Amino acid sequence: MASNSSNKVVLSEVDARGVATVTLNRPEVFNSYNAALLTGLAETLVALESDAAVRVVLLRGAGKHFSAGADVNWFKELAVATDYERLKAARMSTGAMRKLATLAKPTIALVQNACFGGGAGYAAACDIVVASQDARFAVTEVRIGITPAPILRQLIDSIGLHNTRRYALTAETFDVAEAMRIGLVQLACPVGGLDAAAAPIVDALLRGGPNAIRDTKRLIGEAAQGPFDDALAEKLAGISAAGRGTDEAIEGVAAFLGKRTASWYPGG
Repeated sequence: MASNSSNKVVLSEVDARGVATVTLNRPEVFNSYNAALLTGLAETLVALESDAAVRVVLLRGAGKHFSAGADVNWFKELAVATDYERLKAARMSTGAMRKLATLAKPTIALVQNACFGGGAGYAAACDIVVASQDARFAVTEVRIGITPAPILRQLIDSIGLHNTRRYALTAETFDVAEAMRIGLVQLACPVGGLDAAAAPIVDALLRGGPNAIRDTKRLIGEAAQGPFDDALAEKLAGISAAGRGTDEAIEGVAAFLGKRTASWYPGG
């Protein structure tokens, strides 16, 4: 099954396994974002989230680069726009980044070359990041006199408070080795090898129960916030107990005991 977004600056295709590929498609400006791209991305993510056939979402950039962040020409327009128009644009970028971070499907960013500004925000918002050895990262906003406000939460969740302080304040560029050290990237691969490197991860995600993966992703976000108190412990225990009686759990246990592939695995 394949489908393209009506907004061609964001392309979406879903294969027979339920793996969706979302492509940022402004290669002529290094896939930098403007209103059209942010709108297209948010709409695409909403559509994929509501599609029960979609199991995994891959995010990539067309052409040579992943994403150079915001389109500076769009920022020039916003500099002379009304306060309402500037707030609308800010809500657009914050909303798209938040949707990517909270999507009820597992997400994998496939990063090559430039991953700057909001591009680093896309990566931080995804569950897993695979980057080729030519990838370069930077949180560049302060260099043009603005803050990276729409992506700060994702960055802190991904690389921690001190690393966010360093790189969001200095706007230093760093390589794949440093991105792996601080936790932004989980897997590095040779240039041109993103799909091959991601393939085993995609397969592993497809082997998990779709509902279990959705609920686990949500619970990770909830459990990471606030203290591990009695209320949280009781909530997690209740969810665990309820989950053992679902059709998906019954099938999963039966497949394990029967030494067969679970029914939700493509071709299983």
